[in-house]
Amino acid sequence: MAVGDSHDESKLELRLWLRLLSTTKLISQELRRRLRTDFNATLPQFDVLSQLYRENDGLRLGELSQRTMVTNGNVTGLVERLEGDGLLVRERLGQDKRVTVAKLTEHGRREFEKMAAAHESWLKELMTGLDPIVLSGLFSHIGHIKRTAIEHLARAGELETLPD
Repeated sequence: MAVGDSHDESKLELRLWLRLLSTTKLISQELRRRLRTDFNATLPQFDVLSQLYRENDGLRLGELSQRTMVTNGNVTGLVERLEGDGLLVRERLGQDKRVTVAKLTEHGRREFEKMAAAHESWLKELMTGLDPIVLSGLFSHIGHIKRTAIEHLARAGELETLPD
């Protein structure tokens, strides 16, 4: 096999990483387009709503930032926009005026449920024709890749928090 051949096994990790990135980008672009068109929402807004939907007591903005992998400043902007749309409220936590918690409103909960159902149907549509056994295998194999990377980074002391 010649050097630079697209089937060069020594480049398999690089090719896999690029394939994962390009596939994620392709699907994310379509999800972004549909969220904007159907719900006038962005993917980061959807991610914020998704995190808050799972937490009835709400989340501190710093925790929300970590879970969505968005900077604190950007989370503040996202929360302000969603609050302006009536999808969430911000509340002070107890007596500490420095700590703010974001919570979904009932309207936000209903809207997110509509978005989540659409999001799931879009993913099913984009993956129509894939055998469920193949999907299950991919899920398992990619999970193994993720665990291997986490273990490597943890051993090297490069991992601040464990990703989901």
